[in-house]
Amino acid sequence: MAACAPSFRNEKTGKTLAAIDSLLVHLKENDGSDLHLVAGQPPRFRAKGAIQFIEGQAALTNDSLRAMMEEVASRRTWEEYETTGDLDFAFSLDGVARFRANYFIQESGAACVFRIIPEEILSLETLNLPKSVCDLADLNEGLVLVTGPTGSGKSTTLAAIIDKINKTYSKHIVTIEDPVEFVHQNRNALFSHREVGLHTQGFGPALKSAIRQDADVILVGEMREMETISLAITAAEMGMLVFGTLHTNNAAKTIDRIIDAFPADEQNMVRLSLSESLAGIVSQLLLPRADTGGRIAANEILLKSSGLPNIIRDGNTPMLSQIIQAGKSQGMQGMDDVLFAYAKEGKISAQDAYMKATEKGRFEPLLQTADGAPPAD
Repeated sequence: MAACAPSFRNEKTGKTLAAIDSLLVHLKENDGSDLHLVAGQPPRFRAKGAIQFIEGQAALTNDSLRAMMEEVASRRTWEEYETTGDLDFAFSLDGVARFRANYFIQESGAACVFRIIPEEILSLETLNLPKSVCDLADLNEGLVLVTGPTGSGKSTTLAAIIDKINKTYSKHIVTIEDPVEFVHQNRNALFSHREVGLHTQGFGPALKSAIRQDADVILVGEMREMETISLAITAAEMGMLVFGTLHTNNAAKTIDRIIDAFPADEQNMVRLSLSESLAGIVSQLLLPRADTGGRIAANEILLKSSGLPNIIRDGNTPMLSQIIQAGKSQGMQGMDDVLFAYAKEGKISAQDAYMKATEKGRFEPLLQTADGAPPAD
């Protein structure tokens, strides 16, 4: 008897589909992270940071791509896409993986990206994250931000931290995401997974509710708006442990981004609140390995210390590098230090380290050793 093709199950509708199965299976079997489908172009996928063609696949017409996209989406979400031109949701492919989908419209017509979400939540030990990052799971209160560009592994790192809390502590954990990515099973902790647009109207209303829902830990998928940022800080001040993400590359830019989200006449009050509630910032990059293949995470880590509140209150974020240097014994580390060490050890290329570094002059000798001359910015 021939083996059955894996069935596609949309978690919101229960529909069983097949049109896109082979492409998603290809993504998983080739260790890809993202599947890119664009009208007028053949399918492509990202693996180890690089976009690649899928062999034997012809260009997709706009009509055929839209049919595939509509088949995956629920009626409600497809209507949202038709109305707004943008859509985010998550679904599972039985026996393969869970995926996050983003639909949009561009010059040639429909387009979408499917990002694979590992069904298994990787542990902090498996991810080989620094001990100071692992210890964030032991906090009782405060605001912890995990930051970095799209595709830097923020969600994976946060899932590992939340997983440690789940295995260790009897707490109520409320997650607010758009869409829900990692689904945690109740172990010692009790989870309330909430998806924006499905279980709540927005991050702000969900955060207000979480404060009244006896939450010990709150995970906010993205802190994009002033209301969300303000409520996250308030929850941390009230004694909850709040995790959030931002698309910033280091601690200084993260604090500046938070403050700049508010009107000028409110910024001093926000600095005061943030100085009292901020427990840590982990900024993350994913870089191609030069030694073993694959990718490696580089983390800048800022933790609460005696000097940090004054720097935040004074708006003197350029001084954060000194706080990080002084806090190395606590587990703090600067991004440039990590990049420099990785390049010297041969874990990443000198070129990649130089391109991601802030103080590029420090890295030029490494480049000259590698190939004779630094690249142009």
